[in-house]
Amino acid sequence: MLYDVKLGLHYDYEASVHGDRHLVRVMPVSIPNAQRVIVSSLSFDPKPEQETTYTDFFGNQVTTIAYTGHHSHLDVTLSARIHVEDQPHAADLSPSVEKLGDEVSQIWSVKPDSPHHFLAPSPRIPLDNAITAYAKASVERTLSVRAAAMDLCLAIHRDFKYDKDATKVDTGPVEAFQLKRGVCQDFAHVMIAGLRGVGIPAAYVSGFLRTIPPKGKPRLEGADAMHAWVRVWCGKLTGWVEFDPTNAMLAGPDHIVIGHGRDYADISPIVGVLRTSGSHHTKQSVDVVRVE
Repeated sequence: MLYDVKLGLHYDYEASVHGDRHLVRVMPVSIPNAQRVIVSSLSFDPKPEQETTYTDFFGNQVTTIAYTGHHSHLDVTLSARIHVEDQPHAADLSPSVEKLGDEVSQIWSVKPDSPHHFLAPSPRIPLDNAITAYAKASVERTLSVRAAAMDLCLAIHRDFKYDKDATKVDTGPVEAFQLKRGVCQDFAHVMIAGLRGVGIPAAYVSGFLRTIPPKGKPRLEGADAMHAWVRVWCGKLTGWVEFDPTNAMLAGPDHIVIGHGRDYADISPIVGVLRTSGSHHTKQSVDVVRVE
């Protein structure tokens, strides 16, 4: 599948800001045998006085920008053409959850893809007894790690309501679990917390999802949004498999990866500090178009 992706992040500041520095993580990455970035560009308005790009520990592309002068807005614009492989899902060769611990213990690597990085609590995802018990029910209903992860993915989709007004960007998985409401970030955090609670390594994935309008309806430009889903380590033979609890499915060729980390904090689109006396308003637009 070939896609053209456009992302716009717009910030209007109530009062003039200055002395601001930001980390921006919106550039998709190339992944061997899965996704290839053909061309991409990232621009800013106003133009930063300092700009650098580097690859972080998990392989995500990070752009740092800094301003000393005053400005009243910030626009971040991404354009990219990406090829995503349409890969058939292999047979489930994952072990039982009980045997997974033995497989993890046999791995001595601490490279970015090592499951050891995704077992413990992380800055945005604590372990919680209620969420762990919820995930244990999926383990008890299934025979393998991959089946348990799929069961939990489907359970979250069934039991939770998508509600963009119920949570905020800093809402934690414990609160989202109690509300049984939220958005893709919340559903991913709850699923990750549950899987880690039962001993299954799980990572947070940030990216884009192509959406298809209802039959007979025009596609609205800029109506898509950034998306989040879950990466699960299913043993040595199966490796990492991605699940989308928001849509009750395995991630497929319509899922375009920006990057992954332990939780949202590792791959948040933009984070920074600035000097100002007022608040700000944010607008986001995403356009994912399949190139025929």
